[in-house]
Amino acid sequence: MAEVITIGETMVCFSPDSLSPLRYVNRYHTRIAGAESNLAVGLAKLGHRAAWISRLGDDEFGRYVQNGVRAEGVDAESVHFDVKRPTGVMFKEKSCGETAVYYYRKNSAAAAMSPADLNEEDFRDASILHLTGITPVLSPSCRDTVFYALDLAERFGLDVSFDPNIRRKLWEGEDYSPLLRELCGRSRYLFMGKDEAAALYGTTEPEELFKRISGGADVERTIVVKDGANGAWAADRAQKVRLKPAACRCVDPIGAGDAFDAAFLAGVLEGKDLWDCGRMGAVAGAMATETDGDTEGYPDRSKLERRLNNQEEIYR
Repeated sequence: MAEVITIGETMVCFSPDSLSPLRYVNRYHTRIAGAESNLAVGLAKLGHRAAWISRLGDDEFGRYVQNGVRAEGVDAESVHFDVKRPTGVMFKEKSCGETAVYYYRKNSAAAAMSPADLNEEDFRDASILHLTGITPVLSPSCRDTVFYALDLAERFGLDVSFDPNIRRKLWEGEDYSPLLRELCGRSRYLFMGKDEAAALYGTTEPEELFKRISGGADVERTIVVKDGANGAWAADRAQKVRLKPAACRCVDPIGAGDAFDAAFLAGVLEGKDLWDCGRMGAVAGAMATETDGDTEGYPDRSKLERRLNNQEEIYR
């Protein structure tokens, strides 16, 4: 049985073979990309059991995604194939130091996810449910699926991990901030970018975030605020640690946040303290940027340990 369950859309990503506007590109290579499956891959590479639940089109792209996820050791047995809707696709556009992404996912199979797609047996022996703010804004049925998953997590005693992963292109003029704040408030482990903390709560200070998220309640919660090349901080009600960025040579930053979350949760599953979980996340996130593609740079256990041992001391 899986230790971590995650739910969300994964698409086929077309990545250009040249650095130029897409109008001038005529060669692409394909990969898979999705925040939730990225996290599952990151955990699997570090030796943990992760299950990814989704819908895919009953098409060649859907089989490509399923094969890619399973090849990394992720349990994809609860993925449903939809004969009426297609698998979503996305295109990257790359130039020196920047990456833009164009999504073609409206009315995709994943947008039709519903509570009926969840099997409570998958939750019975798991430890963590990881969600993002992407899935509940895909459609009303996806939102219902997320809240049903939260109910199952509560019933079976899973801790909830949440990363807002704000994608304003999906909001289409609506304000989903209240929904995301509600999900933040139901999480045990909360990961967010510095800009997301500011957008949702108007602050990036740990003490003030705890107050605004928990209403001043003395709750068990760990909050991580990630600030890219400037590092991160992690805090619970007892302590705060400052994590400086791990050394890396950045090629493509996409997927780094998911790698951070995965390695941090791996540390949680292994009983490590806040400091060591944070160091694992920081180093894995840095390593993720060193290759083209979302998960290709995610470390396995031996690579992560070697990099941790070779990093200069990360200060508190």
